[in-house]
Amino acid sequence: MDRTYTKNRKNFSISAKNIEILQASLTAWFKAKGRHHIPWKIRADGELPGSGEILDPYPIWIAEVMLQQTQLGVVLPYWRKWMKVFPSLIELLNSDQQEVLFVWQGLGYYSRARRIHQSANTLYDLIVNKNYLDPKAWPNTLENWMSLPGIGRTTAGSIISSAFDLPTSILDGNIIRVFSRLTATAALPKGKFEFYWSISNQLLDEENPRTFNQALMDLGALICKPRKPICCECPWENLCLAYAENKQSEFPLHSVRKKLPFETIGVGIVFNLEGEILIDQRLDDGPLGGLWEFPGGKQELGESIESTIERELMEELGIQVQVGQELIAFEHAYSHKKLRFVVHICQLISGDPKPLASKEVKWAKAEALNSYPFPSANASMLDALKKYLHSGTFINLS
Repeated sequence: MDRTYTKNRKNFSISAKNIEILQASLTAWFKAKGRHHIPWKIRADGELPGSGEILDPYPIWIAEVMLQQTQLGVVLPYWRKWMKVFPSLIELLNSDQQEVLFVWQGLGYYSRARRIHQSANTLYDLIVNKNYLDPKAWPNTLENWMSLPGIGRTTAGSIISSAFDLPTSILDGNIIRVFSRLTATAALPKGKFEFYWSISNQLLDEENPRTFNQALMDLGALICKPRKPICCECPWENLCLAYAENKQSEFPLHSVRKKLPFETIGVGIVFNLEGEILIDQRLDDGPLGGLWEFPGGKQELGESIESTIERELMEELGIQVQVGQELIAFEHAYSHKKLRFVVHICQLISGDPKPLASKEVKWAKAEALNSYPFPSANASMLDALKKYLHSGTFINLS
């Protein structure tokens, strides 16, 4: 088998013979072993679409945004929930941001949900004659899809190839790993992937782009895994340079991960005389923007956690509280930092809560808290609060 590649990043090319082999072998593997159950990539009758057949772009758009930085197995139940609440673009257009965030709750990276909601009107305007129920009326160009917030080249390309079966190349993390091993080339710094885009463009099967792109994603997810790739089942085994050199575990090269910064967060669950609980809504900027939470903030050096809660609630809400018993303490890791939450029951002493560092504040009854979208870290707090209330042990409000 000819393994000849021109490995000059400025002028990288794969021979026509090898392109044909790579396309044919990948397509054959996909037909036999690929993921054919993905609901937004099949017809209503459960069958795979034919060549050139158009699928509804709406569920594909929602799924592709959900799949940004999230695995398929995690996305599937959230996508099904979304499609029940917002089955078409018109329901999304008639919703408010809080409804959208509530349905998204638990999936993380909430800016994605806000961007979907922000994009609904723009997308509706791009649909020919506003006929959102006709898949053919939806936009089918990279330019149109990439004009929406949060839609990059890969997401747009995947939407277009999946919905319209048009020849648009894609490049996600899994595919970069496949190409890195195929060419025995270390992954390039983030944002400088033109080398891998050139491979994606060269390999794309323009006669069957939907099938080829899905096959490429499945290859990365099922076979060419980050650790312990299943090379003996790979359709590209005979043309993979890393495999030929027995160095597949060395690609792609990754920089050493920095240790996540660690912070302790003091949180106050504040009751008023009516037994209502104080919650505040985060500002729209930031990854958790628009979500509700129990107020609190970062513990300063040398500060007790009780003092942290008292200070933060005065600075952010303008209220004075008496900090009572600890309710729960736990750790929660985000992609950029690790936090330890220490949660205390508090009693309001004085002041009228004001959103000095938040979007809105509200007194809510305990039984109504489940109707507000909270960050996933707050699930442990809500569970602990529920047990506390059911225990019959209440704070002294006298």
